[in-house]
Amino acid sequence: MNQSRILPFYMAYPLPLYYQQEDSVTRDLEYLQQLYPVQAKKYQKIIAETLDHMDYEGSMIYDEYPDRWQLYRLTQIITDRIRDAEGGADDADDAQMNEFIQILIFYEIYRKRHTNRRGILKF
Repeated sequence: MNQSRILPFYMAYPLPLYYQQEDSVTRDLEYLQQLYPVQAKKYQKIIAETLDHMDYEGSMIYDEYPDRWQLYRLTQIITDRIRDAEGGADDADDAQMNEFIQILIFYEIYRKRHTNRRGILKF
């Protein structure tokens, strides 16, 4: 009998452990998002809604190398939506707000690019 062909049970069916790892990663990311400051949560909600409308085959968020100008334009669109939602324009912190929104946009795009249709993160 050839003993080298016999696999232990845990090596024969490794997929449950793989999904368990992904589940813990997903839970960690969701928990850390819950710890965002209140303002960031508001921004995150608007950003997620906007990117959900852009979530289709061939969208620029799925380009191998997204265009910097398109990402800048997306930032401007989302910034305008946030200002409209807040009901006023405050130009004092405009540069910092744009940078903060860009960081949230890049994270959200990364999450969408690495999530398949069932909601499981792919790394």
